[in-house]
Amino acid sequence: MPATVHFATNRVLNGPPDQVGSYSTSVVAPSNPNEVTYGTAFVNDANLTADTIGAITSIQTIGQGQFSQSAIDDLSDPGRNLLVFIHGFDNSFENAITRAAFNQQWFTQSGLAAADTSVVAFSWPSRGKLISLPFPSAAYRRDQTVAGQSGLHIMTFFANLEPIIASARAKGNRVFLLTHSMGNWALQAAVESWFAHGNGDAFLFDEVFLAAADEIHSSFDFLPNGRLSALDRLGQRISTYASDKDVVLDISMKINFAKRLGQDGAHDRSNQERFPADKYRTVMCGGFTDYHIDLGSSHQYYRRSPGVRMDIANTMAGNV
Repeated sequence: MPATVHFATNRVLNGPPDQVGSYSTSVVAPSNPNEVTYGTAFVNDANLTADTIGAITSIQTIGQGQFSQSAIDDLSDPGRNLLVFIHGFDNSFENAITRAAFNQQWFTQSGLAAADTSVVAFSWPSRGKLISLPFPSAAYRRDQTVAGQSGLHIMTFFANLEPIIASARAKGNRVFLLTHSMGNWALQAAVESWFAHGNGDAFLFDEVFLAAADEIHSSFDFLPNGRLSALDRLGQRISTYASDKDVVLDISMKINFAKRLGQDGAHDRSNQERFPADKYRTVMCGGFTDYHIDLGSSHQYYRRSPGVRMDIANTMAGNV
């Protein structure tokens, strides 16, 4: 049975919106969220033992600026928890959507009912360049720029999700946000935009998972509303997954001349007054060796390591 991924994307369309190849690597006008495309993609069954990108079999219920009514109805009463996913650097549109579907299926494999979710994804216009050596620094810098330009678009995506989330939560469901790699750079822009536009505190997410975050490690220090410092005003708890074995973030640190959040967690994270245990947790993942580790997988441990995946699933279930 195909996996269903409701999505929004700020990629410029250069063809029919029901065709995968129409979703370009250009960003729509950063100041116009009404140009963001919303739709529903169906993905062929994931092979849970393979690191493949899969395939989108069809794209339907497409519109601009808002979810379709059928998507709103489906997400408002999903019959299970909701997972919101933002991908990182090195993802084409198809990569991003199939990865969202695979994440949903991989977490379902935990056997924990709370980790069996409906999924909705936001795809910002990464060029989808393969990670390899020598590291493509020009492509990296370009992706970092468009990730930052996606702040208003993701903020509006969150605003469109807010009544949907309220409805789903009223029916007993929980809501999770999972952002990987450079998706956290896009997230900080969205959080800043949320409060800069006069929005107040909002209980959007029960749990926020920051996986291998390619964001500066001092991001939570920019009080009151800079970078990720106000993320705790949108989520009940924030779990940062970090690894000192992450080769990609080691390279990113050299490019950016700044330590990354996904290397050792937040700056001053041992300060319990600033980072109380009921609001923040850090999971150091460098010790997980239950998967083949190379350049790419050292940065993808959140899904490649069964142990890390199980920790996320247990957090979804409230066991951690």
